[in-house]
Amino acid sequence: MCGASMKEMPNVLWLEEIKKEDIPSVGGKGASLGEMTSIGLPVPKAFVVTAQAFRRFLVETGIEETLFRRLEHLDVDDNGALESVSRDVQDLVMSVEIPDHIREEITDAYNRMGANGTVVAVRSSATAEDLPEASFAGQQETFLNILGEADLLDAIQRCWASLYGARAIYYRAKQGFDDRSVNIAVVVQELIRSEKSGVMFTSHPVTGEPLTIVEGSWGLGEAIVSGSVSPDNYVYDLRSGRVVDRLIAEKEIMIVPEGEHGTKVVNLSGEQRVAPVLSDEEVARLATLGKIAEDHYGVPQDIEWAIVGNEIFILQSRPITTIKRPEIPRGGQAKPMGAQGVILLEGQGASPGIATGRVVIVRDVKDTSAVKDGDILVTRMTNPDMVPAMRRVSAIVTDEGGMTCHAAIVSRELGTPAVVGSKKATKVLKDGQIITVDGEKGIIYDGTLETPAVAAPAPVAAAAAAAPVITGTLVKVNVSLPEAAQRAAATGADGVGLLRIEHLILGLGKTPGWYIAHGKEEEFIAELYRGIKIVLDAFPGKPVWVRTLDAPTDEFRNMEGGESEPIEHNPMLGWRGIRRDLKSPDQFRMQVEAFRRLWAAGYSNLGVMFPLVNHPKEFIQARAMMEEWGVDVEKVTLGVMVEIPSSAILIDDFIKAGIRFASFGTNDLVQYTLAIDRNNENVANMYEPEHPAVLKLIDYAIKACRANGVECSICGQAGSDPKMVAWLVEHGITSVSANIDAVPRIREAVARKERQILLDAARRNA
Repeated sequence: MCGASMKEMPNVLWLEEIKKEDIPSVGGKGASLGEMTSIGLPVPKAFVVTAQAFRRFLVETGIEETLFRRLEHLDVDDNGALESVSRDVQDLVMSVEIPDHIREEITDAYNRMGANGTVVAVRSSATAEDLPEASFAGQQETFLNILGEADLLDAIQRCWASLYGARAIYYRAKQGFDDRSVNIAVVVQELIRSEKSGVMFTSHPVTGEPLTIVEGSWGLGEAIVSGSVSPDNYVYDLRSGRVVDRLIAEKEIMIVPEGEHGTKVVNLSGEQRVAPVLSDEEVARLATLGKIAEDHYGVPQDIEWAIVGNEIFILQSRPITTIKRPEIPRGGQAKPMGAQGVILLEGQGASPGIATGRVVIVRDVKDTSAVKDGDILVTRMTNPDMVPAMRRVSAIVTDEGGMTCHAAIVSRELGTPAVVGSKKATKVLKDGQIITVDGEKGIIYDGTLETPAVAAPAPVAAAAAAAPVITGTLVKVNVSLPEAAQRAAATGADGVGLLRIEHLILGLGKTPGWYIAHGKEEEFIAELYRGIKIVLDAFPGKPVWVRTLDAPTDEFRNMEGGESEPIEHNPMLGWRGIRRDLKSPDQFRMQVEAFRRLWAAGYSNLGVMFPLVNHPKEFIQARAMMEEWGVDVEKVTLGVMVEIPSSAILIDDFIKAGIRFASFGTNDLVQYTLAIDRNNENVANMYEPEHPAVLKLIDYAIKACRANGVECSICGQAGSDPKMVAWLVEHGITSVSANIDAVPRIREAVARKERQILLDAARRNA
């Protein structure tokens, strides 16, 4: 920060003094509050300790150069080093006194807020010089219910220190920000002791329709922001001036101020849990204030609000960035292209989007070296060895497979258009040929089409925000690749119902056995730790269920160290899943060590599930081995995949053995129940997730889990089918986990079915 700006900008600014141009000094949060205050919206009084005050603190205490030298050359991918440096730097910030003149300006401003001391919220707002658009949301600390000068100064200094939390340092490094260019402002705002609070979108967050969508819960808004409660949902039509839809959720808790410092969670009474938070009049008043903000800013707003008695307060406002531009056609709405291009092949559209590129035929994993960015990968069927190449291509075409095959699952996760089950792509298409792939319709065209293709599907974040739909049934997401974690989190999913670690391991190019044989176990554990941690960091406070290694022998055979892999006639029915780990304890131990370190690092939201378990004794043995290796199995979350008929039939015995959750792997459960190879296009049309035998097994297991308080979920492809999910909700499933692209429509399907169940019950009791 230049010396001139340090001299010109004071240490403290009141909201009334702040303009939108002051973002580099007060952050987006402070600038927004100042802007809303200027147009007369009911914003609680507040002042901002500027970014310049923070930089003066660093300079005048003499810690600036020491601090930044400590951060130089830090390898943020080395978790141990990152955590150590983060602790050192934060301790450094907390070890010095705030200079007297800065301290006095802050306390003078605080005393002006109220003669007898005002209870305030202290919120961080990081800012990058010359980069006002940079978003550091959620990286720094917030402190609520702060009273008195001493606690206020301590909270501000802790906000400053939080700029150097491990997660914040990692984020800046990955986004290319120099630590020296990033500062932090702190908003000190009167704490509104909300009786009810929430958020609202001033326009529909996808279509832009004049519909105000309001979420509300009891107590402080932290309950909604943290995901601790499912709020009520109201839809107000600005055209008709009335509430056109409402969903009253069961709200189990609220967060309230505790004493003179901090907050606490309070359990709600049975009556308050199901009582509507807002009246129609309150929804209308909120919508009116939202419209004022939207008209002022010129774009739809995402607004935080609070109500005390009859008084409404606006706490924050930011633009909605997910509304689709009308000139960009949505997936599946592209102009028909048959007339403009010759159709070469048809298959199953497995991942939506349209792409044009050069064909590269991959017959063996060694052929992937020829794949360049933007090419179209054509192969008989993909496998995990091909994932690095799959990350580079613009589209994927396979001879074999259906909607649940490897190519389909990974393509959807990457957002790459894909057509599977074409039967003869590797024979019809030629290396270097230019083709266009329509992953929605399942069509491959010759050449580059005259009509411009629609490039890629709508962003998941936009689709996910179609409406803040809240459901009683948790809607989670499946993840295979760490780089897809942010895209998965942008769906608003309630956690990760399946994190496959095969690609973390198989993408290394060496089998676990190779690392053991070459004394490189620590390298393997670190890679696994790092990959899982990326996903956990993307879902703070939400459950992330990691499945232990489930790689068939034919996938290991292509890797270094896989020369001695057994030849199996049908690897899908062979040495894989937990059965392999139990007979290869060193391989299992390395995975467990990565889990143990993550739990020790505070990732209590990590759950581990064992695949292909067909008898409770396998779960008991795996649990005992984990305990032997230092895991406190009574305090961690362990579960099983239900993907073999025997595991569904024996579910009561699994519950007695101590599972905390069970998750249906329907991809395997269907094929094992019906004797259908899901990757064989000759019988793909016989693959039937809704077969009566499959449904009977699932229904039986759900009832047993519900009766015993065990969470029951689904993470197979059927979890991405709205019709199947509606059936599961009706039969009492606790949660569902869908592919990334399917989360928005699955949440809508769940909400629709839950509403129908409530309505039917109300009619029966009328």
